[in-house]
Amino acid sequence: MLRYSADLRTLFFVALYFGTLAFLWIATPSELGAVDLRWAIPAYLVLMVTSFQGAVSTHNAVHCPIFKQRSLNKVWQVVLTLTYGHPVSSYVPGHNLSHHKHTQSRRDVMRTTKARFRYNLLNLLFFMLACVPSIMRADSSYAKAMRTRHPKWFRQLVIEGVALWAVQIALFVVDWRKALLLWVIPHLYAQWGIVTMNLLQHDGCDETSAYDHSRNFVGKVVNWFTFNNGFHTIHHMKPGLHWSLAPAAHAELVAPHIHPNLDQPSLVAYLFRTFVLSQRRTYDGKPYAPTYDGPDEEWIPEPRETREDLGAVGYDELNEQVAHVPAPQA
Repeated sequence: MLRYSADLRTLFFVALYFGTLAFLWIATPSELGAVDLRWAIPAYLVLMVTSFQGAVSTHNAVHCPIFKQRSLNKVWQVVLTLTYGHPVSSYVPGHNLSHHKHTQSRRDVMRTTKARFRYNLLNLLFFMLACVPSIMRADSSYAKAMRTRHPKWFRQLVIEGVALWAVQIALFVVDWRKALLLWVIPHLYAQWGIVTMNLLQHDGCDETSAYDHSRNFVGKVVNWFTFNNGFHTIHHMKPGLHWSLAPAAHAELVAPHIHPNLDQPSLVAYLFRTFVLSQRRTYDGKPYAPTYDGPDEEWIPEPRETREDLGAVGYDELNEQVAHVPAPQA
């Protein structure tokens, strides 16, 4: 049923999220102050990490669905919706159609020029808040337009939203304290993480360049847990490429051409240097302090009735330029 056996890893971590959520819900007493922190803290960290992985899996699913059957992919989107607390279908307008098509321009609702604190750590913490109003407006405008142009897509969005709110309301009715701690907070962390990754991957890069438009984090450990999300240049070049093919495609098509500063070997070192020490730099090492570039520009004039507008770039096929790269086994 899977298009790539590597997605067994995706299934495992999504299952781990739900298993951890169920364990913590059952094992945590209603009086939260009585919880045994020796097991609760590690389990809670697993819940937070796997919720973020659900957001990464959502990103992967809207570019390259994991199942061969469309019906299973629709069910999978409902499942992923519950892992990070937002309808998967609504990821399409802000990410696929705004960010990918108009990277770092005023039509990109997640452009990093919206982060303008002097101390860069504040940009890391609050970048999502700077983007949320634009994302919500884009989601609303796109959904309104697609209601009549693509009713199947709109119906899937509604199904995901209804499922999310039904579970959410039920959990709050059963125990609002647990729901807040075990449901809402991990989801907010996942949403913050997936939006904020844009700041790491594009800030100070050259959106006009064929190769220097994105920053990559090439460490093996971080990419194993994030499904190769660190290989971002090749993702922008070939959005429909399955994540398991990204390292080989990066080595062949990107690494020989990209500026060496854009292949970062350590995510932790980059975070410390860039945000804690507040060394905000362009990709070629110059100090970077963006100024206000104006309000968002309209990027949804008339949604065309194409698969591209639905965000299904590369739904049924791999990009021919990297099709010869074998898919790694799980």
